[in-house]
Amino acid sequence: MTSFFIFSPMDLEAFRAYCFTLPAVTEGMPFGDEVLVFKVGGKIFALADIDIFASVNLKCDPERTIDLRERYPAIIPGYHMNKVHWNTLNMDGTIPDKLILELARHSYELIARSLSKKHRAEYGLKN
Repeated sequence: MTSFFIFSPMDLEAFRAYCFTLPAVTEGMPFGDEVLVFKVGGKIFALADIDIFASVNLKCDPERTIDLRERYPAIIPGYHMNKVHWNTLNMDGTIPDKLILELARHSYELIARSLSKKHRAEYGLKN
């Protein structure tokens, strides 16, 4: 008997729940009611389509962006973002959930590290 696994892509609620496990995360909709924005220290680290969660934009180390885009066709240069530093992950089920969450954390960490020492302390972030 052959068994198979049907992969169900991550949904917005699961992504959102993960983002709120990270310290000092806030969310908002500064660009209208279609895009949910996640911030740390007042700076954006993730943007997601709120209606159908078709994609999410995440900041990424420029050297890593190239490798990710070559390995995963669903990872493309950031839509409406700096193409060197941002990726758009198309939530089509071809990117493992574990990698999506890892990249969300990577984006968060890049932004958190870019905050001044004073701002990191204000938000209770490690130096």
